[in-house]
Amino acid sequence: MVPDFTDDFVGQLLNLSIEAGDAILEIYHTDFEVRAKDDASPVTEADEKAEAIILAGLAKLAPGIPAIGEEAFTAGDRPDISGGVFWLVDALDGTKEFVNKRDEFTVNIALIENGLPIFGVVHAPAIAKSFWGGPFGAFSQEKDSEKTPIAAREPAEDGIVVVASRSHRAGEEEFLQDYTVKSIINSGSSLKICLIAAGEADLYPRLGPTSEWDIAAGHAVLAAAGGSLTQIDGAPFVYGKDNIRNPYFIAKGR
Repeated sequence: MVPDFTDDFVGQLLNLSIEAGDAILEIYHTDFEVRAKDDASPVTEADEKAEAIILAGLAKLAPGIPAIGEEAFTAGDRPDISGGVFWLVDALDGTKEFVNKRDEFTVNIALIENGLPIFGVVHAPAIAKSFWGGPFGAFSQEKDSEKTPIAAREPAEDGIVVVASRSHRAGEEEFLQDYTVKSIINSGSSLKICLIAAGEADLYPRLGPTSEWDIAAGHAVLAAAGGSLTQIDGAPFVYGKDNIRNPYFIAKGR
């Protein structure tokens, strides 16, 4: 059963993402070890510590709703999500940015219902900024500031602002030849999708590999802000697939 998104419940989820982010920052400011997973992607103590905090917190906040965490899933923990409602967690999205001491990494928590993201929080601990969205709307908040409603925008007549991955590029340049591009913002992690949700950019095409936990929280925020995220051909972008890998996608404002 989907929980009620009361102010208290959403606040606890935000606090959980901040708690995980604080744990990440403690390690970020040390000479941490970087290991390689079986797929050659990097993993650190920060990934594992933050995920443990989030999974334990979700089990207390919403007992009975299964959670898929990147590190636990990679280690073989495959919870039963046949009920259609489950959490997707990427406790440290943008590990390459984290490893390279760039501040563009995030904590991602999303709730999925029947294949669609209905809630998401994206917290960027190094810049102390959070984005979240659900049936109640979409918001952002910086440390010690009031929350601010956010909304995706209509593209300007003189061209669009594109966000692109700083660490992962594929065939995006060729894809963008059909658009009038005014400028490109390079960024890491789910912040790219949140820039569109906040009305600061218009388009993010992704023609490289991602996994469900990478995208779900940002997708929820963008949808709540009035934007969209679909497969390249416009087909729906869904979660809870047999294969955790995503198809290529395009995120847009209005």
